[in-house]
This record gives sequence, C-alpha cells and structure tokens, in this order.
Amino acid sequence: MALAIMLLLVQSITAAARPDSFADLAERISPAVVNITTSTVVETNVGPNPIVPEGSPFEDFFREFQDRNRGADGTPRPRRSSALGSGFVISEDGYIVTNNHVIESADEIIIEFFSGKELEAKVIGTDPTTDIALLKVEADVPLDYVSFGDSDIMRVGDWVVAMGNPLGQGFSVSAGIVSARNRALSGTYDDYIQTDAAINRGNSGGPLFNLDGEVVGVNTAILSPNGGSIGIGFSMASNVVTRVVTQLKEFGETRRGWLGVRIQDVTPDMAEAMGLEKAAGAMVTDVPDGPSKEAGIKAGDVIIDFDGQEVADTRGLVRQVGNTQVGKAVRIVVFRDGKTQTLKVTLGRREQAEGAVPAVQSGEGAEPQVKPQEMLGLTLGPVTEELREQLSLGDEVSGLVVLDVDETGDAYEKGLRAGDVITEAGQHKIGSVAELEERISAVKEAGRKSLLLLVRRAGEPRFVALNLEE
Repeated sequence: MALAIMLLLVQSITAAARPDSFADLAERISPAVVNITTSTVVETNVGPNPIVPEGSPFEDFFREFQDRNRGADGTPRPRRSSALGSGFVISEDGYIVTNNHVIESADEIIIEFFSGKELEAKVIGTDPTTDIALLKVEADVPLDYVSFGDSDIMRVGDWVVAMGNPLGQGFSVSAGIVSARNRALSGTYDDYIQTDAAINRGNSGGPLFNLDGEVVGVNTAILSPNGGSIGIGFSMASNVVTRVVTQLKEFGETRRGWLGVRIQDVTPDMAEAMGLEKAAGAMVTDVPDGPSKEAGIKAGDVIIDFDGQEVADTRGLVRQVGNTQVGKAVRIVVFRDGKTQTLKVTLGRREQAEGAVPAVQSGEGAEPQVKPQEMLGLTLGPVTEELREQLSLGDEVSGLVVLDVDETGDAYEKGLRAGDVITEAGQHKIGSVAELEERISAVKEAGRKSLLLLVRRAGEPRFVALNLEE
C-alpha cells in the first residue's frame, strides 16, 4: 500500500512539472508573433555566353535566354530577391524585434500578422554585434504584444516554446527545454540559451517563450550539418536583448561603455607567477590612448573588480563594461606588484573607439647582446635592424626576439614561436638576455615557480607564464 501511494505521488509531481498541453499558451501569444518577408534588389550576373555551334537548334534558345536577362542597353537587368524570417511585437504602438540578419540590406520589409493583415515596416535601429534589429509599423488599432521575461532565472531543464516562420510555414509552434545556458558562439556579447525546441530556417528573429508567455530569448542560430533542426538551437538571452532594444529605441544605435584596454584571461600558472591567490580577473596586455591610460592603468595589471562587481574573466569584464553607461566614472581594482590598487576611470564609448589604433609597448634597457643564447627552451637574440625590418617592428620596440623554440619544452606548449618578441619578464621591461636572467633570479628568490613574460606577435600582446622548474 505504501509503495502504491509513493508511485501515485511521483506520478502526480511529474504531471505537475510537465504541462498537459501548450494550446492555451500558443493561443495567447500567437497574435504578437509575426512573419517577416524582406525584398532586396540585386544585380544579375548572366554569366559568359554559352558555346553553341553555329546553326545549332539551341542557338536561338540561348540567345532569347540572354536577352531576357539584359536591359535595352545590353547590361544585366537587376532582379528582386526575397527572404523570410520571424519577429514579435513588443508594444501596442508597433515596435517589433527581429534578427539583424533577417532585414539586413532589405529595400522593403513586410510584416504579416496572425490575422493575415500585412503592414510595411521601417528600421529604427540595428545591432550587428548581438544580431538584433528593431522595426516599427504604423497600425490603425493597438497591437497585441508580448513582454520580456528574466532570462537569468531560466534553468537548464525548464520548458520553453518557440514560435515563428520555419521554412515559410508561418505561425508554427515547437516546444522543448533549456539545454544549456550562457553559450558563446562568436560575438563579444554573446549570451545564448541553448534549446532543443525545433528551430529551422525562417525561425530567425522569432521569440522563445517561458511558460508564462514571456520572451526569454530571440531565436538566432542552429547547429546543424544539413541546415535543418537536430535539436541544437540558440536564442539570444532576453536580458541582453532588452538593453539593446532600449538603446535602439532611444538613440537608433547602441552606446556601450569602453574601458580602452586589451586583455586576456589569467591562467593558473600566470596567477602563481604574479602571486595572485586564484586564477581570476582580466590581465591587461596593452593600454592604447583612452580612458584607462588617462586613469593610470598599465600593461601587466590584473583587473579584479569593476564598479563594485568581481571580475571572473575577460568575457565577464567585456560584458560588464559594455552594459555600463557611457561617461560613467567607475572604480576599478587592479592587482599590481603584489598588492591591490583602486583607480577611477570615466568610460568612453566603444562604437566610437573601435577604429582606434592600439598603442605599441615601448621598451627601455641596455644595449642587447649580439650572440643568441638558449634559455627556458628558447633561442633568444637581440632586436637587430634586420629583424626589426623583417618582423615589421617599430623603432620604439625593444626586447628579445625568439629565434627558435624547443618543441619538447614548456615554451612551445604555451604557444611561443620563432618571431615572437619578449618585451617584459616578471612585469619589468627587458632589453637583453642579462636582464632576463636577472628577472629569473628574482622570481626564484621570491619562491615562485613560474616567470611571466609579455610576448608580442605581429604587434599583438599577450602574457605567458613559463615554468622555471624544468
């Protein structure tokens, strides 16, 4: 009897967790979901004239085909190309969210509503970084709309419902679960919800709903070997989308905070080499002209706290900075020379700074030794005029050039290659092998097992920690 009661209880809990039907939810949200058809004029390439034997019965056929695709002046005649996508209404006055790639380069955007009514839309703003676009239609009556939910509270295993225009089959509903959270594909600000709800071509820009009918994601991409759904779809998290949409509605563009540093993740051996308690934060590799340079941030600093929030890694810092208001003065805690230091930085705007030329790290030191030497699994030599020209190094760059790397050593495993230039060791500038030896001795005397090197390759800086115990 007790076992029977237990089984009934388990069945009851399972039934409560899994909805019997999504029909009521689909009926409620359908009026706010739209199909999007875009039209673009493209140039026609009729290609070279086919080789047809003179007098062939196909000669006239090919000539007529060519003539149909050319204008009166003989140039190729433009044609109109169409594409399909999805979207959803977020306000009764006609604002619509979709993917940027759905409407990119479109000359005409037609919105089809669940009722069958069609309206032309105009673009309010786009953000290629997150692949989000905001559209607007003018309607005679208030439109049905849906609200955004909190994507941060979604858990792996929660039910979700996708709706859109897959393969042109409009207003199609599919259901699944959240398969994973915080997925990154290729963008700096990526925060995708992975789901096994069926998403196909044409679903792009459509909403991903929770069971309360709130939008928790915008369906953007799929992972598939054949172009069809295999149960791995990605939706941009709503908490990213809402910030973008707010800025697009207000400014017609995004305005993200900009710190003005190049950064890399802190590895465990790097943390040991610097005396950090844990491998966390963002290591500054370069500081071009901008907010950080003005505030005194230096290459080699590890940013461990930004505006009162702990920095986990580079991706976390980029998102924290990007989500902060342009022009805001923030406090940043950096780890430098074995202790923390607080600096105040007034953020710039990323969109204005993206074309800025990065600063080049200058080096100071004694005249380099001429003879190459082997050390740490590396064959090192001075920056000669020949190497400076060969590696396209600026006149202000000094350090040690990696001439060869022992493929069985730690340096090779950490990615060092011939042609790299070591400009710092132990967070001190070096200009000779003798100075590198001094830094190795100092690090060993401090009881550390690794030496932190600042390495430049094609002008791009990064830190590498080499093991000194080999």
